[in-house]
Amino acid sequence: MTSFLDLIGDTPLVEVTRMDAGPCRLFLKLESANPSGSVKDRPARAMIEAAETDGRLAPGGTIVEATAGNTGLGLAFVGGGKGYRTVLVVPDKMAREKILHAKALGAEVVITRSDVGKGHPDYYQDLAETIATRTRRAIYINQFANPANPAAHEATTGPEILRQLDGDVDAVVVGVGSGGTLTGVGRFMRRRSPKTEMILADPEGSVLAPFVKTGRMIEAGNWAVEGIGEDFLPPNADLSLVRDAYSISDQESFSTARELVRREGILAGSSSGTLLAAALRYARAQTRPKRIVSFVCDSGAKYLSKVFDDAYIAQEGWTERERRGTVGDLVASRYRDGGAVSVRPSDNLRTVFARMRAANVSQLPVVEDERIVGLVDESDVLGALLTEGSAKAFSRDVKNVMVTRLETISANAPIADLVPLFRKDLVAIVLDGDQFLGLVTRIDLINHFRIAR
Repeated sequence: MTSFLDLIGDTPLVEVTRMDAGPCRLFLKLESANPSGSVKDRPARAMIEAAETDGRLAPGGTIVEATAGNTGLGLAFVGGGKGYRTVLVVPDKMAREKILHAKALGAEVVITRSDVGKGHPDYYQDLAETIATRTRRAIYINQFANPANPAAHEATTGPEILRQLDGDVDAVVVGVGSGGTLTGVGRFMRRRSPKTEMILADPEGSVLAPFVKTGRMIEAGNWAVEGIGEDFLPPNADLSLVRDAYSISDQESFSTARELVRREGILAGSSSGTLLAAALRYARAQTRPKRIVSFVCDSGAKYLSKVFDDAYIAQEGWTERERRGTVGDLVASRYRDGGAVSVRPSDNLRTVFARMRAANVSQLPVVEDERIVGLVDESDVLGALLTEGSAKAFSRDVKNVMVTRLETISANAPIADLVPLFRKDLVAIVLDGDQFLGLVTRIDLINHFRIAR
């Protein structure tokens, strides 16, 4: 009978055939096929079993870890299957899907700040260590310095790659979060395939690629890609194994992940976009054919609300729209593109509530024949419920409760013209000529200032 642990590893390797790899052949190892959906299942199992072997983890114990999500999922999967309590400390930039996945596996999730560095009590690693210290029978797994992490990849990932490519691998493109994949695969290849070059793919803002290039530490920036890139040098990351390094922007990482699913049918996350972008750059720079391997670190299903959400991409300013410095720039979800959630005057309040909840918004435009005729918000729905009771109120038509005295603003108006509307506690209803373009809220204006360069 197969154990649930036997599902980890032996993941498929597929060739990229519809993207330009120059003179090279590019292969992706689908680590998303692991049971919790990522490459981190491998070290999760190894680190837990090492702790059991040396007596640090016993029945009834608690596993505590600082994680960008995937190591935590692996620990929750393996640890939960073995009966351990799992507590995960994650930075607040993590995708909601990963947090929900971890909770579904039974993990307890502590969300902390992503804007502080090592040494701060709220930094995710420091906080995880504190929680482990004050929790009875708990261990801090510490993937960043745990030797079982790279050992897992040296024992499994590296040998699988070499076997699947019949012993002929010219380069492996990896990212570094904890450093386990780089160090484990790199050590194995140095021993069994000395010609294989290790190439680092790193998000812009991380200190790792600049350190490889210059030998100097820079001040870390910010990046949206999850799971790879660091603001320090992880003890498990043997950067001496790296032959070359590429810094990849968030925009290129996200767009490459989106291109991968369109062209190759592979749904991958943001870190996989970084790795693939770097692998393609490396491949196109070659003057002779090479066989290159990289990874689909995890599934894009964990990033549907980020990587594959057009509104999120627009909010980050990563679209090809012409920016004019006007109010229209701030409309992320446009009605004419099908992005704006709306209702019709003849819809009922049950429909309004369902759409508000699904889209996580508190107001909806009421549109008829591409013209906005009203606005309905949660206070309108609540007022009807308190007056008439739920059965009758939810059956009421939107036209009977919507606000029809609307203040609109032209898409061509200066952005500063939004301020008087917001001071009156109004949402900005943006028109392009006489047609409804979309809504702009205070958070959209705040986001505009955030991304302004």
